[in-house]
Amino acid sequence: MTGILAIETATDACSVALLRGGEISERHEIAPRRHNNLLFQQLRELLTPGNLREQGVDCIAYGVGPGSFTGLRIAAGAAQGLAFSSSLPVVAVPTLATLVQSALHAGDVSPGDTVLAVVDARIQEVYSAIYQLDGELPRLIEGPLACRPSDLEFDRYDSLRAVGNGCTLLEKAALSANIDYCSPGLLPSARNMIPIAQEAFDRGAVQAPGAAQPMYVRDEINWKKLDEQGRSH
Repeated sequence: MTGILAIETATDACSVALLRGGEISERHEIAPRRHNNLLFQQLRELLTPGNLREQGVDCIAYGVGPGSFTGLRIAAGAAQGLAFSSSLPVVAVPTLATLVQSALHAGDVSPGDTVLAVVDARIQEVYSAIYQLDGELPRLIEGPLACRPSDLEFDRYDSLRAVGNGCTLLEKAALSANIDYCSPGLLPSARNMIPIAQEAFDRGAVQAPGAAQPMYVRDEINWKKLDEQGRSH
């Protein structure tokens, strides 16, 4: 049985989970701007120092994004360092897919649903993607992208179930016509990365440690500080 260490830090939730011997242990905390210190505390609570392969870990899954730029770098950097030190492969798991999987685990969505995963990207934008739940796993239909909620188009979908903290921005933009259900309080958790990572590992969709890197979907101009926007280089 595969042993998987999962790390998800793309949102305000800092989350680490370990699948070992068929059982999942997790540390999950809502901790904005504390991920860098909290992550390694969580790792120490789940694992002892030393070679992870010898502790039953076969791969390290990390939340590849989209999400907080700092959070994405923390997850990718931690996965890369841990994988190098223990000669393990890494698996990149899209954060919005994990959000859909978290919604399935929470009972907010069901197999067969079409799900809009939407995360607050600050400056009145959202990160979004649409997934179809094929059985117990999310299949990407479109996205991910970063945009203003008013730029999203749902006309081709008869019904959607929206999950993630970006739902509050959808409501402000009056985009509820095709949305049957919203779960605005949901954030992705590392334990819900594991089914996605397991499927990827089984089909050989793994990376060498040096290939671990975040997925950004914003243009540079969107994430500069306000006083830097418009400056020429």
